[in-house]
Amino acid sequence: MLYWLTGLSDGGDFFNLFRYITFRAGGAFMTALVFGFLFGQPLINVLRRTQGKGQPIRTDGPEGHFVKAGTPTMGGLLIVGALLTSTLLWARLDNPFVWMVLFVTMSFAAIGFADDYAKVRKQTSAGVSGRVRLLLGFFIAGVAAYWASLYHPADLTNQLALPVFKNTLLNLGWFFVPFSMFVIVGAANAVNLTDGLDGLAIMPVMIAGGTLGVIAYAVGRVDFTEYLDVHYVPGTGEILIFTAALIGGGLGFLWYNAPPAAVFMGDTGSLALGGALGAIAVATKHEIVLGIVGGLFVVEALSVIIQVLYFKRTGKRVFLMAPIHHHYEKKGWAEPTIVIRFWIISLILAIIGLATLKVR
Repeated sequence: MLYWLTGLSDGGDFFNLFRYITFRAGGAFMTALVFGFLFGQPLINVLRRTQGKGQPIRTDGPEGHFVKAGTPTMGGLLIVGALLTSTLLWARLDNPFVWMVLFVTMSFAAIGFADDYAKVRKQTSAGVSGRVRLLLGFFIAGVAAYWASLYHPADLTNQLALPVFKNTLLNLGWFFVPFSMFVIVGAANAVNLTDGLDGLAIMPVMIAGGTLGVIAYAVGRVDFTEYLDVHYVPGTGEILIFTAALIGGGLGFLWYNAPPAAVFMGDTGSLALGGALGAIAVATKHEIVLGIVGGLFVVEALSVIIQVLYFKRTGKRVFLMAPIHHHYEKKGWAEPTIVIRFWIISLILAIIGLATLKVR
């Protein structure tokens, strides 16, 4: 919205700063951060009053989690609120990729909110049917994938770009939309599975989001794409503002989610943020790189898939408990140890993902 202040500029004054994506990204970060600090505690107070017993704790989960009983959920509203406000304020509202990512984020947030509400109201860990969540998620992702394909350059439409092998494109044809649907829904549910310990999911999301934001900015500048030898996707640079807002809002939430958490993000936050990461990857043609920078989420999801399939086949378990962060809890690792080590892994993976931009 504030981009339109450039119309007041004569080319060399303060208003000219609003032309620059980096300046507006900084503004989006600070706005989201302040939003989180201002509204965090009031939101927590409201959630405590309205939810009563807070998020239900699984009876078959790690024993140490029973002390968290009564902690309110739906804290993702703080992140989503900060993210939406900052993006609408600082991004160019004529950019289709910004609206596509916002559409996915808010739609998945709505699914998550319905799920959290059902859990709190019924005081059970079973919320909205998993089948219903998946069907809605795939529908939203299908709309977003088709939306993105309309604005990709003609030479990249329905193509899958490969990292490192810069001149290689795989023509997915009509399969591009189903593939992108899988990326977005898979990312949403992988982040949702990761959100099991205080502070565990939000920092890797910020790391992955920041990495994808840098990639989006680079991919959206023709001079950068020529130097880095990656594919040019006009308009994606504005996504940096969204990811800057994500980081600001994420830090504001982490202030209250740091162990011991005063609030959980719930499915409202985890589904929204995971869907956002998937949407950004589809918009920038970096779906495979998302699998690298979001490798922690991939491992968390795979641990559940492996556990379920192996148990159905043999009646035995590969992990003491899935997702894998619970496995380490069962092995006796302290919760902060797991969280910080997983953060370190996320940072390493993000650096590896950025390295794919420049390999000669």
